[in-house]
Amino acid sequence: MKSQISSALSDFFFEYETPRQVLVRNRRVGVVCRLIQLGVLAYIIGWVFIYEKGYQSSDTAVSSVFSKMKGVGYTNVNGAERVWDVADYVFPPQGDSSFVVMTNYIITEGQKMGTCPEVGEICSYMFLFQGQLTGVCVPANKTCEVLAWCPVENDHNIPDPPLLMSAENYTLFIKNSVTFPLFQVTRSNLVEGIDSSYIRKCLHDPEKAPLCPIFKLGDIVKLSGFNFETIAKEGGAIGIVVDWTCNLDVDIKHCKPKYNFHGLYGNPGETDKARASVGYNFRYAKHYLDGSVQKRTLLKVFGIRIDIIVQSLARKFDIIPTLTAIGSGVGIFGVATVVCDLVLLYLLPKREFYKNMKFKYTDTQAQVSSTIAYELRT
Repeated sequence: MKSQISSALSDFFFEYETPRQVLVRNRRVGVVCRLIQLGVLAYIIGWVFIYEKGYQSSDTAVSSVFSKMKGVGYTNVNGAERVWDVADYVFPPQGDSSFVVMTNYIITEGQKMGTCPEVGEICSYMFLFQGQLTGVCVPANKTCEVLAWCPVENDHNIPDPPLLMSAENYTLFIKNSVTFPLFQVTRSNLVEGIDSSYIRKCLHDPEKAPLCPIFKLGDIVKLSGFNFETIAKEGGAIGIVVDWTCNLDVDIKHCKPKYNFHGLYGNPGETDKARASVGYNFRYAKHYLDGSVQKRTLLKVFGIRIDIIVQSLARKFDIIPTLTAIGSGVGIFGVATVVCDLVLLYLLPKREFYKNMKFKYTDTQAQVSSTIAYELRT
């Protein structure tokens, strides 16, 4: 027993086992094996390393966006002239990444709390959201009387053409900074060469000035696939995507933003198929006192909602994902061996011959007899 333990320990520490290999001269099997290996190699180089950048680690950015509109609008409605500046047509005014630029409106002036007829064609006791019904019909108007801010708004006729067509010439300035925490890299869209003198005279153009952060509102609408007059009438939404896709293995100055424009909704005759609710609008009121009477001016605003969205992905060489990709690729090479073994052992006419060559069979009974004879001798 002692000798068996000693022999087992000796075999464990001082012997090396290697798989038995059989060289098979078969053209079909050889071609299949090389084709599979070539495919695996193409996958590792083309997909894992070149396309998916398997040798790099990646990180997304923490970003901040600041925006500023500039421009002046002019309207002349029934002889009433008015100039609209940024404080009048941008909502909210704080310079957020999401805001609305007013392009059309319906104004109801001098409203005060009281009773008045609804705007409608027939007297019915249906709640039309214009006020609280008093239960009185107004024969002259054939409508119901309501307790509300009077006179009630009539928004059945939207101004066409839009009142603020001059909004097409407004400009938008975008200031964006991103930080990639993993790589401790911070970048701004005011990259090298974008200084104060350049900003004063530049206007964004995808071909001539792709890095200029100043955009004409009409160009934004056009690049998003919309028609300005159509979207200005009833409003809509546009997404501006600031794309930061950076390869940090090269000089940091090559990490620059790209601007893309997407029409989200707004044109009923073009891309917007949701006919049940077309455009974008909201209401806001300006309250004031006329003597001792509280009054308000109500505006139904139609505008272009702009959402500035930052997308980011930075990559840099890292030895850990590189070794992981190489190791997984080497493991995939074993697929060729498995497939070729299946062909040899189960599909070819000489499969029994190949089985005998590949596997070495032992007789268990003979092995037991040999072990007993060895013990008797010792």
